[in-house]
Amino acid sequence: MRELVKAFKALSDETRLRILNLLLERECCVCEVMQALNISQPRASRNLSALYDAGLLKLRRVGLWAVYSIDKESLGEYYVDLIEAVRKALEENETALLDRQRLRSVKRVGPACIPTA
Repeated sequence: MRELVKAFKALSDETRLRILNLLLERECCVCEVMQALNISQPRASRNLSALYDAGLLKLRRVGLWAVYSIDKESLGEYYVDLIEAVRKALEENETALLDRQRLRSVKRVGPACIPTA
C-alpha cells in the first residue's frame, strides 16, 4: 500500500505529470527536461527525483549525463496501469502537446547539462 500512495503523491504534481509526458516519448537527461518545460535545473532534478523515488523511473549514467526513462520492465501491474492512464489523459492536452513538440528540438548540452548562451 505504501508504494501505491507514494506513486499517487508523485503523480499529483503538474510538473511531474509534464515530465512523465516527456518520458513517455523517450528517455531524457535533466537538461532536456529543463529545455522542453522551460524550468530550472533544480526544479527539473527535484521532480525527476520524486518520480524516481516513487519507483516510476529508472536512471542510467551516460558519461556526465543522468538519463531518466520509465522503468517499464520493473514496474508492477498497477504502475503500468497508472502510467497508461496518464498517457491517455495527456494525449490531447494542449500543454502536454506543446511540451512534446518542444522536446523534439532540445539538445543535450555541455558536460553539466547547462545551456551555453
